[in-house]
Amino acid sequence: MPGLPPGAQHGGPEQHQGRRRGRGRPLRGVPAHPDPDARVGPVSAVAGRGGAGRKLIVEADGGSRGNPGPAGYGALVRDALTGEVLAEVAEAIGEATNNVAEYRGLIAGLTAASAIDAAARVEARMDSKLVVEQMSGRWKIKHPDMVPLALRARELAEDLGPVSYTWIPRNRNAHADRLANEAMDAAARGEHWVRKIEETPGEPEPPPAPARPPSSTPVTTVLLRHGETPLSVEKRFAGTSDVPLTADGLAQARAAALALKDRGLDAIVTSPLARCRATAAEVAAVTGLDVRVEDGFREADFGEWEGLTFAEAGKGWPAELKAWLADPEVAPPGGESFAQVSRRVRTALDKVKVRHREQTVLVVSHVTPIKMLVKDALGAPMPSLYRMHLDVAALSSIDWYADGPATLRSFNDVHHLPA
Repeated sequence: MPGLPPGAQHGGPEQHQGRRRGRGRPLRGVPAHPDPDARVGPVSAVAGRGGAGRKLIVEADGGSRGNPGPAGYGALVRDALTGEVLAEVAEAIGEATNNVAEYRGLIAGLTAASAIDAAARVEARMDSKLVVEQMSGRWKIKHPDMVPLALRARELAEDLGPVSYTWIPRNRNAHADRLANEAMDAAARGEHWVRKIEETPGEPEPPPAPARPPSSTPVTTVLLRHGETPLSVEKRFAGTSDVPLTADGLAQARAAALALKDRGLDAIVTSPLARCRATAAEVAAVTGLDVRVEDGFREADFGEWEGLTFAEAGKGWPAELKAWLADPEVAPPGGESFAQVSRRVRTALDKVKVRHREQTVLVVSHVTPIKMLVKDALGAPMPSLYRMHLDVAALSSIDWYADGPATLRSFNDVHHLPA
């Protein structure tokens, strides 16, 4: 089978004899994983009893908003031959660091794998280099908070068949990342939240339940990209460069303000950069609302590429630009990675949710933060950013529910702008 490590496709039905009916069946409605990234190779260290069980893949992730901050983890188990998801688990764990949450995710994934087949050979895939290297025995575990977690993970690994640890890029860990972010959202709301989905033996499959709308009143974020600037006209990287609006940009901001006058806004939050503050000021003038600055909604820092066109950046830094496009953890030279932007935007959103429960909040921001919020609302992977187009002074809207998924109500609405 393409992309699987050697030996993953070997072994016949006899490996599954004696397993209780229904255990390890694919989860209903959860698609199989796409072909693994051919660049990803297994880390060498292997632990376990050396059993001849089936091959399972554990994907795990964890994180916190603030490090330490509201934290959670997510993990899932796949059948290595088919890619089918056999189990999912996620949990909000209160306040913790990224590393603690990542270890908790690994422990949960190994526990779920053991429940499916205690003799299974397991490959644990994570985007945490620290956890992979420590569990592989190449890096020492120095922090006292990590020691008991690593010991617990090793105990679980010893009770399974051979367990190997593989580092994967973050964009290849999107499923576990989504589960972890759901858990972090719950932790930010102060909830103890656990999600566990696993096929149980012998249960008939019930018909799918009809979708039910969330019962709570959402926090609605109306997202407004700032008006035109000299750099946006020339399609240049404009991150931390504090450029002003053009005359057309100011007119666009005023048009957006008139469109929002009767929208029922309760608050206005803006990026600290001048182009957003000027746009927000126009809305404040017609609504009478104060403007609060939130640094987390500023644009990405493009470092050495600030003020350059895409072609100019590619000419001067061809390898760096290619790496940046391929991996959200890679930053432009002297700049900020998309993964870093994503984390601070989520933290800024959490502040809005806490401060403005059941209210409608205008967030005046930039291309990257707004796309990040849309991506998170849809549960989409990071590469989806490259499939969105957002015009200057465009409006988008997202409802964030406390007891259900977010809803994207509109995106890139420019009906208020002159043709």
